[in-house]
Amino acid sequence: MTSETNSNPMPWTFNLHDLSQGIQRELAEGISTRIFVGDQAMLSVVRIQPHSTGSVHSHPQEQWGVLLEGECVRIQGDEEVEMKSGDFWRTPGGVPHGIRTGAVGATVLDVFAPPRDEYRKGGSGFGSAAVAGGDE
Repeated sequence: MTSETNSNPMPWTFNLHDLSQGIQRELAEGISTRIFVGDQAMLSVVRIQPHSTGSVHSHPQEQWGVLLEGECVRIQGDEEVEMKSGDFWRTPGGVPHGIRTGAVGATVLDVFAPPRDEYRKGGSGFGSAAVAGGDE
């Protein structure tokens, strides 16, 4: 992690609430993330505004998600599950998945292994992930 993405004087410590840390990425309208890249894994702190939807997509990396705050509907394969703060999930590589919020927003901590190459830099969108039923 470079000093450009970490304002903390200790380059191996971070804070979930420090918005200056991490690689900034806008995933979709109302969904933004800050990404922290390691050698074997990657963390993504995702903030989802109320009434927002993340495209159903897939990627080869395994993904774990922890709902830190709020509420959401987790979409995985053909299932949709209402989630509350403290719930977490595992998504194997290649499985279509997405998320949406209702009247309450959410903060999710995602963990990818191995890291997603397209998330090593700022930008927008879900990267080169295959979007179910789309061309993104």
